[in-house]
Amino acid sequence: MTVDRHSGALQRITSAYGFRSEPAFSSGRDLIDPCDMEINATREDAMTSSSKQDRREVRALAGKTALVTGSTSGIGLGVARSLAAAGANVIINGFGDRDGVAKIVSELRASHGVEAEHSDADLSSRQATEAMMAEAESRFGGVDILVNNAGIQHVAPIEAFPVEKWDLILAINLSAAFHTARLAVPRMREKGWGRIVNVASAHGLVASPFKSAYVAAKHGVIGLTKTIALETAESGVTCNAICPGYVYTPLVEAQIDGQAKAHGIPREQVVRDVLLAQQPNKRFASVEEIGAIALFLTSDGAASITGAALAADGGWTAH
Repeated sequence: MTVDRHSGALQRITSAYGFRSEPAFSSGRDLIDPCDMEINATREDAMTSSSKQDRREVRALAGKTALVTGSTSGIGLGVARSLAAAGANVIINGFGDRDGVAKIVSELRASHGVEAEHSDADLSSRQATEAMMAEAESRFGGVDILVNNAGIQHVAPIEAFPVEKWDLILAINLSAAFHTARLAVPRMREKGWGRIVNVASAHGLVASPFKSAYVAAKHGVIGLTKTIALETAESGVTCNAICPGYVYTPLVEAQIDGQAKAHGIPREQVVRDVLLAQQPNKRFASVEEIGAIALFLTSDGAASITGAALAADGGWTAH
């Protein structure tokens, strides 16, 4: 249940959330009249002081390392960018075009002054997941913030649901979160601080027909979240789940076009009457919104929030 925007829409979103698509600094210099130098120096001192204060506020995660699974696009990439902007070193995980992934890593490093790495571990494999966690331990001394976002979907009635799809969905959507958490928690306990954020779904709270594996896995993620929260409650570690409804990503965009063609109806009708039929606010969440929720859950302000399943579904599960 995810999606990325067209470039124009993305520019509007990134502008609204304070991201820049152009260089932050100009290569040119304005000429300053000598008579204005003292005034400008005073202004610069004030601006420098303000900038330092702002930087302290937004770099709350400096020195922390975040691993975000399923983060080469969509929700996961939005979360990775939010954490990097707050100063966290970031390990992104997922498949994708090699040049495209390299560009994302370079962007995270250059834009936020953090370390960024990519793991192409196949999370359907326990061995590959363990190797990814071992590499994080070797490279960064462990994971301080773990965001389990990787997920896949398949739609079919229960009697026709392919068994291999069931196994794969449960492996990636649920078992991978178990394996990353069991390997991350010991070091978090040692440090006396850790944050685990599991990206579940509105389908972790309610069900829809023909999505048996996805719904089962996402309900399982919420149960896993609550169990980890109870086990780590006195150790400075929190574990929470985010339950998005439909989020605008490239995957959702493709669904809109496909549904419009299949039903012979306009895109706008697909969005309102098909995809967002259960979502009262009739709008997609943005990846930046989900990133902001994840960032909040890593903050000191959320230190008492653990074991929660936070709905970000436009009222879907309020019925």
